[in-house]
Amino acid sequence: MIVVTGATGALNGATAQHLSSLVATTDIAVAVRDVDKASGFADRGIDVLHGDYAEPASLAAAFDGAHRLLLVSSNDPSRDTVGLHRTAIEAAAAAGVERVYYTSHQGASHDSPFVPCRVHAATEDLLADSGLAWTSLRNGFYAHTLEWLLGPWRETGTMVIPADGPVSWTARADSAEVAAVVLASDATYDGPITITAGTAPTVEDLAAMATDLVGRRVESVVVDPDRWVADRMADGMPAGAARFTLGIFEAANGGFFAGTDPLLTQLLGRDPRPVREVLAHHGTM
Repeated sequence: MIVVTGATGALNGATAQHLSSLVATTDIAVAVRDVDKASGFADRGIDVLHGDYAEPASLAAAFDGAHRLLLVSSNDPSRDTVGLHRTAIEAAAAAGVERVYYTSHQGASHDSPFVPCRVHAATEDLLADSGLAWTSLRNGFYAHTLEWLLGPWRETGTMVIPADGPVSWTARADSAEVAAVVLASDATYDGPITITAGTAPTVEDLAAMATDLVGRRVESVVVDPDRWVADRMADGMPAGAARFTLGIFEAANGGFFAGTDPLLTQLLGRDPRPVREVLAHHGTM
């Protein structure tokens, strides 16, 4: 049995759907906090189980009989995400799960300026110490976030940022699809594997792409980080969210998202979706 957590979310929901085309639906279960939101899976013959990282008893039942388990990372900044992950990993070990897969992030590191990457690094440490066989899917930074990270550049002609650096912008849809391929495969992937697009453009590079797309000059402009945060707050973004987002650019500038890996292309059997597509649809999403 393959159990997929967080299947009412965009990432693991798409993974579970792809998985149903690779293995029998009777071999798949989804563990979700709200079973009513997962009725579509039940309609397709996939078991829907209640599983909440904050409720250990629910995980014991949801993980029972699973030989492969995909744990979605918690993304609620108001909660102890590492603690929630620890609970899930301990429940997997108690249930005798043969291998745990975890949705991590490229650049997972204890010293990353981007807070989630520190959470991922801590979670990977928990997996390494758990005694379980484990695979960490280090997904490239999701390309659709450029829709809000770069601001209204079509109107202004500028991409105003607090720092620049290479990022292997990767389509979330590709990450979801390849996770299903890995889960269904008999191949063994131990520890972290990197799931990224094949290039890592800077925002300056993206501005050049945008210039070509719209037929007029688009520039990248790097401003003082404190000014950038203040401007975001003036636009209505909460201070915590502005500082959180600043960490993305600082991590990019530090090279945390620069690496690329051919594995995504190899497993999909096609080229990943290019970041140019995101820019082409900017403002229409």
